[in-house]
Amino acid sequence: MTIWNLGSVNADMVYRLPHLPAAGETLAATAFQRGLGGKGANMSVAAVRAGSRVEHIGAVGADGAWMRERLAGYGVGVDLLDEVDETSGHAVIALDAAGENQIILYPGANLLIEEARLAAGLAAGKTGDIAVCQNETSAQVAFAHAARMAGMRVAYAAAPFTVDAVRDILPEIDLLLLNAVEAEQLETAMGMPLTGLDVRDIVVTLGAEGCRWIDTISGDSRHFPTPEVKVVDTTGAGDTFTGYLLAALDQGMEMDAALHLALRAGAVMVTRLGTADVIPTQAEIAEFFA
Repeated sequence: MTIWNLGSVNADMVYRLPHLPAAGETLAATAFQRGLGGKGANMSVAAVRAGSRVEHIGAVGADGAWMRERLAGYGVGVDLLDEVDETSGHAVIALDAAGENQIILYPGANLLIEEARLAAGLAAGKTGDIAVCQNETSAQVAFAHAARMAGMRVAYAAAPFTVDAVRDILPEIDLLLLNAVEAEQLETAMGMPLTGLDVRDIVVTLGAEGCRWIDTISGDSRHFPTPEVKVVDTTGAGDTFTGYLLAALDQGMEMDAALHLALRAGAVMVTRLGTADVIPTQAEIAEFFA
């Protein structure tokens, strides 16, 4: 099967700082690193490293050729990653000694994805494939609708979070992923608990506390703890979790087993500095916990 990812592709520029800056404060960085990132790219690389076939749909500028090549080098399908007349998306990431971060994001080319391109891209998809998108690109609802009409299982990672974006895409999706703060904001805006939403499965990530899976059909809600590790950098951990979760589901795992694997992947990821370039393989996860 195949995972079709309408996803952002960004250059991540990471600056190590003694602490996160306050308003008006100037800090000298102690280290700098440029790498491949973007929620979409991170998820594509994670799913490939978990053993699934992934086709990435998106856009970069002429300055983003190196990112396209790097994705392809990792085994991600890039035939649907177009070059457009705009600067590629990029993020400026401030990272403190405790692994917490602040991020400034410029979407750039990620917002120039044309709806007409989506239909052509998904034409090769099959019933039972998985489609995923996030809130860092254009054409999300059109993509989700086309994927659902093609018989795919549609997932939405609701970040960067806006209530309107979630509300618009809810009728098209089967799996909603969001963090605890976003979940609380969504419940307040919708005037109902998550169990009342018309979406089959909801996964709420809880950081170091693991995650919660809500089966809205049965009404069951289960908590899954995450392994305890030493945190180096939290950037990309949620995307690694999502990519591994979707890959596990793509490969036929039940949700509980898929969540256990995804949490282990996310736990290993936070012990590493970087984003897509350092997402662990299944073998590395097994070795880490051995």
